[in-house]
Amino acid sequence: MALPNSEFKNTKNYIDHETVSRRIKSRLRLNEVFKYIFLAGLVFALLVLSTLIYDVVTKGGGWVNLDFLRNFPSRRAAQAGLYPALIGTLWLMMLIVPMVFIVGVGAAIYLEEYAPKNRITSFIEVNISNLAGVPSIVFGLLGLTFFVRTAGFGNSVLTGALTLGLMSLPIVIVASQEALRSVKMELRHASLALGASKWQTTFNVVLPSALPGIITGIILAVSRAIGETAPLIMIGAATFISTTPNNIFSDFTALPIQIYNWTSRPQAEFQNLAAAGIIVLMTVLITMNSAAIYIRNKYTNRH
Repeated sequence: MALPNSEFKNTKNYIDHETVSRRIKSRLRLNEVFKYIFLAGLVFALLVLSTLIYDVVTKGGGWVNLDFLRNFPSRRAAQAGLYPALIGTLWLMMLIVPMVFIVGVGAAIYLEEYAPKNRITSFIEVNISNLAGVPSIVFGLLGLTFFVRTAGFGNSVLTGALTLGLMSLPIVIVASQEALRSVKMELRHASLALGASKWQTTFNVVLPSALPGIITGIILAVSRAIGETAPLIMIGAATFISTTPNNIFSDFTALPIQIYNWTSRPQAEFQNLAAAGIIVLMTVLITMNSAAIYIRNKYTNRH
């Protein structure tokens, strides 16, 4: 309701223009300060990252060639390669990705779409979130106790994949739940109103819309798993091996283990080999992430 002219004139007296102007200027100065603080943090992070990349590339760039990728480990640095570690890492990825996708996404769908909203469900969700922050060596101890000693899988590729898969599952479940929650409820209601069942709505409407977020979670989880060393050391992955895995029960080694082995050698040549191994590991990671980002963007544009 519009105020009479006399009342409007009186309300103008309640506004102290000088105080308001001073507060606005103070907030703008504070905004500038925080902007430069955040910029300094970004610049510092980029400088550290650039220094690390420069150090790795200058030390190991000259050692990366076809022989380095095809050779087996050797006590002579000039003849050493990481072929078994590269094959072992690929075996791990081939087992981990389907496992975390089926189990992790399945668990997220149940918790988000089917599970009753009660204290038990909340308790399970809180514990899954807490598991995402558990140190990786704890999962290594779990793998050693359960998969190596109890199940009798030994120091095999299957043990490594199950251990790293368990470590990745909480991240995949939490990310998948967030992706499923982001799907608009109107889409579910529209599908159900057309006569679709709960499963048809979930599989044909909700899951495709949430797939970009789910793939992002799997990328982060698998990227963490591929660079982990502690769980593989705990389950007894080989640090020196002259064969490549030919089934899921074969002994294996992986890129982080091979790099760790080389960094523990006193000779300077093996430090360069470790840097070359890091370059290969980073290349594998970037290739996997690029493929996943392509898939994510494709589904994002579609849905």
